[in-house]
Formats: sequence, structure tokens, C-alpha cells
Amino acid sequence: MNKDFVRLIILCTFLILVPSGLLPAADKKVPPSVKDIIVTTSDTDLLLFATVENGFTPKMLTSLHNGVPIVFTFHLELVKIKRTWLNTTLVDSTVTHTMTWDEQRQEYRVSLSEKEGKDIVTRNFKQASRRMAELNGAKVIALDRLIPDAPYAIHFKVTLMERDLPLGLHRIVPFSSLWNIETDSRTIEFRF
Repeated sequence: MNKDFVRLIILCTFLILVPSGLLPAADKKVPPSVKDIIVTTSDTDLLLFATVENGFTPKMLTSLHNGVPIVFTFHLELVKIKRTWLNTTLVDSTVTHTMTWDEQRQEYRVSLSEKEGKDIVTRNFKQASRRMAELNGAKVIALDRLIPDAPYAIHFKVTLMERDLPLGLHRIVPFSSLWNIETDSRTIEFRF
């Protein structure tokens, strides 16, 4: 068969299959985002609730099942809003959720830094991923440190990353964070 004829058949097949949606799309993955952000109080603390949607990529899952932990880092900054352009930062902290896979036991372990010592262990990925993506009542600041009826804002984003370098080497090796994925930064303004 003529090489040009074979190329023409391949090109025609490609042109027929792509518009019909039979070939996989280049990358139609929806980017991760933060949803359902709630700021509330307990008797003693200001609490933050939030959920990450679309937080897991196929590459992350492959890495997880090859022994690489997945880490979600929730970054939050609480500021007291002033009438001038200089706001006061009251809290600048992070909360981490780490998921690991135990091949021998065939189970997922989710460690939540805000609930130290209360790891979630399950064989169900859907349950593990839901706990990984939910920030449930993270303590932001003690209420006695806030001024009643003063304006405040919480700046919030989540970094979803693979820990692909051991012992913190990702801080030393240049460009190692290129594969990290971040949500858009969100701001929640409120009065206490």
C-alpha cells in the first residue's frame, strides 16, 4: 500500500473521531475549587468549614497507589480590616490533610492536622477522598481575641500537591512545585 494513502486514511479517521467525541479530549478536567465556605463560632473559637471540589488528578491517584502521600494544605489568613489600607494580620496558618495508601492492608489513611491523633482509616476511596477534601470546624482564633462588631476577612486557598521528594527536598530543588495545583484564593468578609 502507498504510504500517502495510509496517511490519508489515518487523517480521515482522526477527523471523523475527534468531532464525534470518541477520542479522549486533550484535558477537559475541571480545575479544583473551594466550595461551601462557612465561618461560624463555637463557645470559645472562630471556626472555618470548607470543601475542595475536583481535588484529585489521575496522576495523584497513580502516585498514591505507588506509595507517594497526597497532601492538601489549607492556607488561611485572618485580618482585621481597617479604614486605612493597612490591615492587621491576626492569624496566618495552615492546616494539612495527608492521604496514604497501605498496599499490604489495602486501606487508605487520612491524617488531619486539626484533629491530631484521630486518623481516618478506610478501604473506601470515596470516603477517604471526602474526608481529605473537607475542612470541618478548623479553629481559627479564640473569640476573646476579636473585637465585637469589627470588620474581619479570611483569605483562604488550598494547595493540592504530591509529596514527590522526600524529607523536604521540594523546598531545595528548584521547580519541584511546578506540579502543585492550587485553588483560587477566596476572601470571606464578616463582622464578629
